[in-house]
Amino acid sequence: MKHVILASLLALSATAVLAQVEVKDSWVRATVQQQKTTGAFMQLTAKQDARLVEVRSPAASVVEVHEMSMENNVMKMRAVSSVDLPAGKAVELKPGGYHIMLINLKQQIKEGDMVPVTLVVEGKDKKRQTIELQVPARPLNSMAGMKH
Repeated sequence: MKHVILASLLALSATAVLAQVEVKDSWVRATVQQQKTTGAFMQLTAKQDARLVEVRSPAASVVEVHEMSMENNVMKMRAVSSVDLPAGKAVELKPGGYHIMLINLKQQIKEGDMVPVTLVVEGKDKKRQTIELQVPARPLNSMAGMKH
């Protein structure tokens, strides 16, 4: 009986963890053969102030959060250690802004593939929570989620 109660409590706490950050419109850009990098994009909304501090995927040897910015009329991309997720505010990881880079891909990602991605989010209390996703691959020329 203790095991059933413990399992029930763990299940409830796992549900509560997932409810802290809502993930919408997630997608990965499909690749051509021999291409070794691609991007993943999504919208994150935290119920309480938090930070995206790590991203992992078995599809790539290296996974980083990057930021695109304009410096002296030159578009630059750089890895960042975290992205703030202010409470109640949607944060878009999108082409041309913050996004996830999957580097040293282990195989081609084709349109329609589901790519496993794990987000690690840290709350103000420094506790870390993981969010497991299956992210669909969209066509190479996809700019889905971008507003014109």
